[in-house]
Amino acid sequence: MNHNHSPIAEVYDLAVVGGGINGVGIAADAAGRGLSVFLCEKDDLAQHTSSASSKLIHGGLRYLEHREFRLVREALAEREVLLAKAPHIVKPLRFILPHRPHLRPAWMIRAGLFLYDHLGKRKRLPASRSLRFGAGSPLQAEITRGFEYSDCWVDDARLVVLNAMAARERGAHIHTRTRCVSARRSKGLWHIHLERADGSLLSIRARALVNAAGPWVARFIKQDLKQQAPYGIRLIQGSHIIVPRLHDGEQAYILQNEDRRIVFAIPYLERFSLIGTTDREYHGDPAAVAITPEETRYLLDVVNRHFKRQLSEQDILHSYAGVRPLCDDESADPSAVTRDYTLSLSAHPGAAPLLSVFGGKLTTYRKLAEAAMAQLTPWFPFAKGPWTATAPLPGGEQMDTRSALVEALCSSFGWLPTAIARRWANLYGSRSWHLLRGVRELADLGEHLGAGLYTREVDYLCQEEWAVSAEDILWRRTKLGLFMSAGQQARLVQYLKQEHPRRPRANAA
Repeated sequence: MNHNHSPIAEVYDLAVVGGGINGVGIAADAAGRGLSVFLCEKDDLAQHTSSASSKLIHGGLRYLEHREFRLVREALAEREVLLAKAPHIVKPLRFILPHRPHLRPAWMIRAGLFLYDHLGKRKRLPASRSLRFGAGSPLQAEITRGFEYSDCWVDDARLVVLNAMAARERGAHIHTRTRCVSARRSKGLWHIHLERADGSLLSIRARALVNAAGPWVARFIKQDLKQQAPYGIRLIQGSHIIVPRLHDGEQAYILQNEDRRIVFAIPYLERFSLIGTTDREYHGDPAAVAITPEETRYLLDVVNRHFKRQLSEQDILHSYAGVRPLCDDESADPSAVTRDYTLSLSAHPGAAPLLSVFGGKLTTYRKLAEAAMAQLTPWFPFAKGPWTATAPLPGGEQMDTRSALVEALCSSFGWLPTAIARRWANLYGSRSWHLLRGVRELADLGEHLGAGLYTREVDYLCQEEWAVSAEDILWRRTKLGLFMSAGQQARLVQYLKQEHPRRPRANAA
């Protein structure tokens, strides 16, 4: 295929609209099967739903109640797959479920956990067990019994970026801050018109189009493709708060509320606890979603009913909200709307296919991508078979454990502060060595911007990971926004203006 950008619109096998987890997952899978792939995202990778999650790779214990056995079985099996693919950003996590007698009988929870332990393959993760809480428990004194089970934690925005890198390393073209303004079928191809953030326009052609626009999936079909959407989308808002660490220990808590909803309290970045999520119908612009005062009170109330340490609004250091674009199954209760995904293929003989993705969750993105490719295979008989189950994501190659990597980095670079080595191991895995190429001393990392962020890392993120703004770096690539002062953040903004003025990002690997 001719990869020089000629005035004539290039023809790709697959064009993907949307740079959230489903879009990048499909792009990576397709590129690895030998398809030429173009992906566009109107904002930053993972800027919306995919970075606003509870950051869990989990089977979905509560989906058992809604009898979503297929989804739970698939999600449970995926935990082990993702632990092996990305050991730097996915880690096992024990969950404590305090038992509240007025909610569900203990035998029912035990039965659910037995099912959870055995429904999917479980090699690395320990089984569930019953617990008794003593005087030293961080929970309220009247909570004396509970259960413990395993799931996993993930850095959600990094999972998206790593899949985009995996796609690029297999030849895909990834264009962030590039909006698809229209697409139409003509002579067996999609003709796609795009607009970059700087106002410049480009056009491409593609043999198939994937609509992975998340909360915008139905709007994209109606407004940009001028077609009827096959399914309705319900936007369900989920909000989270970050507070100083609630309890000692590495375990998370899953709290059952009187309304039968659950709220997680998860250890986060060593010093904090992440608390969420809520479930409420959302009707505005998905890009403008923000936590409401009612949601804030709801989360604080649930936590305060369970923990001895009482929180108030003054304890909230940061909050975020996102909308989950769930397939409308006409359920009355937002928390009962299916978390499963639906793929809708629109293809008439001789016409280029359109595959639209409705719903889905972080945990099952890889299976969703395989299912999407299975639907598109008839148009690409040359495509290779499934391959993503065992391939490590960038940074997950040759990695034993994080601690072994930290040790190796510190012994090779005696001057490297352990805190930086540890943070890099968690973010970049074995790609940390790339950051240190040709570096002989601390001064070679450039200017220290604060909280262990040096300009060398900023340059790496702009060159290799599509970072453009301070927000991309502080909140999605590194999470250092929680650690840096306003002055330090302003200096980063200034540095980006000087060294990385906004220009269309280089797409080369």
